[in-house]
Amino acid sequence: MDGDFRTEFVHEPRALKYHPVLVLNADYRPLSYFPLSLWTWQDAIKAAWLDRVDIVAEYEKIVRSPSTQIKIPSVVVLKDYVSPRRHAAFTRFNLFLRDEFQCQYCGAKGELTFDHLVPRSAGGITSWKNVVAACAPCNLRKGSQSLKVSGLRLRRQPRQPTAEELRNIGRKFPPNYLHDSWMDFLYWDAELDA
Repeated sequence: MDGDFRTEFVHEPRALKYHPVLVLNADYRPLSYFPLSLWTWQDAIKAAWLDRVDIVAEYEKIVRSPSTQIKIPSVVVLKDYVSPRRHAAFTRFNLFLRDEFQCQYCGAKGELTFDHLVPRSAGGITSWKNVVAACAPCNLRKGSQSLKVSGLRLRRQPRQPTAEELRNIGRKFPPNYLHDSWMDFLYWDAELDA
């Protein structure tokens, strides 16, 4: 058997996985901006087949079965509205998102940890108002001291964000891949140029 045929056969399905599908709520807004609500094309086709979504936009690529062929969806909208969370869960990811993935002492981006403003050794609790994103050098510099003793200053006071605020902050961090068919749905509520 020809080796090229076998390689082509094996690699073709793998290439199709690179067609992510933007998932919109019934109000035509993404379920989330960061991470962007995406499904695999296989999940989108299954949901369309089960009549759970409507296909709004498609890629040019076609997939075939013995009895059917369909263009791969690029945007789908849920038929049933999913209520967004009202309260933001206190997670490491949401904390970094609130702080826009920047050290709250020096503004550095990259590898972050989190720091308790009132150290736990001094009775500080792990909460939205007492924890901030910090780079390792600033976190080590502060150690278990108070802000005043350490000489560090906060860029902004920490507070508990709403779920809507986190969604809006997430819009500032688009993924590396944005298909042209998604643009009308990702920024549909942005102010239009005159």
